[in-house]
Formats: sequence, structure tokens, C-alpha cells
Amino acid sequence: MSHSALQIDSSSTNMDQIKLLIRQQMPIAVSESAQQQIQKCRTYLDQKMADSDELFYGINTGFGFLQNVQIDKKQLTTLQENLLKSHACGLGEEVPAEIVRLMMVLKIKSLSYGYSGVQLITVQRLTEMYNEDVLPIVYTQGSLGASGDLSPLSHLCLPLIGLGEVHYKGQSMEAKEALQKLGWTPITLQSKEGLALINGTQFMSAYGMYCLTQAHRLMKWANLIAALSFDAFDCVTYPLNQHIHAVRPHSGQVSVADALRKILHDSEIAAQKKSQVQDPYSFRCIPQVHGATQDTIDYVESVFIQEINSVTDNPNIFPDEDLIISGGNFHGQPLALALDFLSIAMSELANISERRTYQLISGQRNLPPFLVKNPGLNSGFMIPQYTAAGIVSENKQLSTPSSVDSIPSSNNQEDHVSMGANGAVKCKRIIDNVEKVLAIELLTAAQAIEFRRPKKTSAQLEKILAAFRKEVSFNEADRILHTDMKKSIEFIQTYSI
Repeated sequence: MSHSALQIDSSSTNMDQIKLLIRQQMPIAVSESAQQQIQKCRTYLDQKMADSDELFYGINTGFGFLQNVQIDKKQLTTLQENLLKSHACGLGEEVPAEIVRLMMVLKIKSLSYGYSGVQLITVQRLTEMYNEDVLPIVYTQGSLGASGDLSPLSHLCLPLIGLGEVHYKGQSMEAKEALQKLGWTPITLQSKEGLALINGTQFMSAYGMYCLTQAHRLMKWANLIAALSFDAFDCVTYPLNQHIHAVRPHSGQVSVADALRKILHDSEIAAQKKSQVQDPYSFRCIPQVHGATQDTIDYVESVFIQEINSVTDNPNIFPDEDLIISGGNFHGQPLALALDFLSIAMSELANISERRTYQLISGQRNLPPFLVKNPGLNSGFMIPQYTAAGIVSENKQLSTPSSVDSIPSSNNQEDHVSMGANGAVKCKRIIDNVEKVLAIELLTAAQAIEFRRPKKTSAQLEKILAAFRKEVSFNEADRILHTDMKKSIEFIQTYSI
């Protein structure tokens, strides 16, 4: 773990910082100014509750449809702890550790603005948990993406009060056991705190930010692998000409065309005379298709950066204005729509990738059928394309938008929900699938390029090929390709580009 700490306060958290948190598990610290804002809001709320018998939602009332049930001041701690216990109803698979870490950071970030009314000790404990790698066990199912990510955030915050389960030092254990090992006493929640902890969009936001980091990485790989396939299929370079893209200057399209020109600029294969006038769309339209995905990634990132630098619990407390206002900042609709858009756009990277794989094994352009010697005796690369096709079809099914669905809950008090949590989980699944499809294209294109020898592709691609060949050898005759496919996926995950 790095010795420097990321300061959490009202200043904007950006994508580069999120990438550092994921890659390096960088420690965090709540700044002095943020601590002062948290304490100021808590002091105001304590005074307000002491001086007034006014009803404030979730502070001295029940929750959801039970909003009009007044709670005695002596039972406010019980109310908040009951909230965490009753809402911890998650099922399904465990949320991956890197996403749980992001959830913790983003929850701390939202609380650090000082509009949520939590105790400073509560935020400090969350920070300690993150820095000591005490990771609550959270589940993928249970959130409707409105009223906050209630169930996953309940599981995230149960360890604060000594309940729930955590991963600590490579073991799963009861939270109370981990607290004992660390010499920590459970937090006694005060008014509003349980609601502040579980209202919010940090489950959706963490998934979205993680997916965006992967989308950026896979976008680079998609362009590189497409360029390799471009040469492997002996394509004409006219469609990459800058004049074409200058008259339809979508930002992503222009940048992808520029990237492919740079990747291929010194390729012997690209420079040789071609027999065809045009190539299939999966090659000719790489800038248009990949570029549209790039533009989508950029848009979705703008939505999520706005979200993670916002306050998303309810109600919000404004000490300077002497206001406690109940609203709907926990509603995940902006994220739900963006996650669906990202899912569709990333699916398209896999769609066009699979089509290039198909073309490479088709026996065209002086390439042997299925890219193998003695086709017939050997099936060669016939079946990796089947696998890619199956994964692409799965992604098409997963790309059906979650955000068009809604199911009323809490006795119809919460009558429209975003379903953004479902969208978040399946977006990650789609992106994981995209990586597999790109890895299959890489495996296929690397095989195909060998049939262009002795001519070479570009220096950049030859360097990648040389590194790839250290992991996966040229396929002379049929062998178990599952192993090669796995190694190709690992190569994409570990090779630095």
C-alpha cells in the first residue's frame, strides 16, 4: 500500500484518483476542513433535536411508508441500528473486493461534505476500515436503485455497529471478531446516522466507476487488436484518412482514426499494394464504431464524476440555513440510464470484434481456412469464434436496459425506482465478456499475421506480438485452445500498453 494518502474533502475526486485507488489500494484520509464540516453539521443536528419536537423524516420518524410514526427521543439509537439490521437483505454473489473498497471511499466522500449529520467518529471508523483492509461482505442483489442502495449499503455499514461479516487478512469472519482483533469498539449510532449511511448511490457509483476504468483500458486494447486484425486481413488504409473524418468530426471517430493511423504508420503490410477496393464494415468502419463507444464512455464518465462528488443521502441538513430538507437525491436514475448506455456501447466493441474474428478464419485474402495448416485434419480456430459468438449473444441479451423497468415498493410510497443496481451489476458482466471476446480476436489475429510473413506489421504491434508469443505459441496443429484463450485474457489484463 502506498505511503501517501488521498485526501477526502469537498474538492473534486477525478478518474485518475479512482484508478490509483483501484490499482494501488492507496490509503485515504479525511481532511481537516471536511472533519470540521462533519462536526459542524452534527452539532447543529444535536441542538435541533434537543430544542424541537418537530418531525424530521428518518431522524425521529419511521422510514418509507412508516414516515408518520414518531419515535421517542430515547429510542433514536435503536431506530438507526434497527434500520441497518432490517435492511441488510442482500442475496446473490459477493461484490468484488475492489468494488467494495470503492463503495467505502465514495460513502466517506459523500458524508465528508457535512450535509448528512453523521458523527465524525463514524466517518473515521469507515476510513480506518478502508485503510486496514477490513472489507464488509456485500451482495450483488437487493437494491432497487432508489431510496439509495439500501441493502448493499446496509451490509457495508453493519460492521460499524459490530454486526455483519467482513473479509480481513485473507479470512471471512464475523465483524465483531475483526473489531476485537483491531481493538475497536462498535460505534453507537446517533439520530439520522443509519439513514445517512444506507441512503445513497454508492453501490451503483462504485460499480460504474470500476466499469469505466475497465472500459478505458479495453478501449485502448480494442484499437490495438483491431489494428492487428486490419493488417492480418490485409486491409486498405483509405478509410483511416483524416480528410474523411474531418467532414464528420465526431470526437471519438476522429480520435480512433488518428490512433489507428499512428499504430499502423510504419507497417509493411499496410503499405503494400492491395487487390481489393474496399473491406468489410468490421474493418472499414472501425473509427465510426469504436469512436461511438469512446464518445459514450466520455459521456458516462461525466455523469459518474458528477455523482461521486455529490451528496446523495436523505434528508439533507443545512446548518447555515437552519434547514433539514427531505428530498430525492438518492434516486439512481441518472446512473441507471448511463449504465445502460455504457453496457450497449461496450457490447458493440465485442460485436464488431467477433465479426473481425469471423472474417479472419473465413479462408479469404490468402489466409488458410480456420488459420491452420492441413484444414480438415485440423479444425484450427473454428471454435474460438463459436465461443466469441456465444459471448456476444449473451451481451446482447444483457444489454436490454434495466432503467426502463420499475417496481413499486414500501407500500407504494417508493413508487418509481431506477433499477440502476441491476444495470450496474450486468454492466460489469458485459465488460468482463468484452475482454474475453477481444482476447479471442487477439489470439486469432496473432495467428493470422504469421501467414503474412516475412512482411511485418508496425513496430508497436510487432512488440506486442513478441510479448504475446512468449505466452502463446503459433498453432501448428490442433491443441486445447481453452488454455490459449485463458492466456490471451491474462495477457490483456497484465501487459502494459
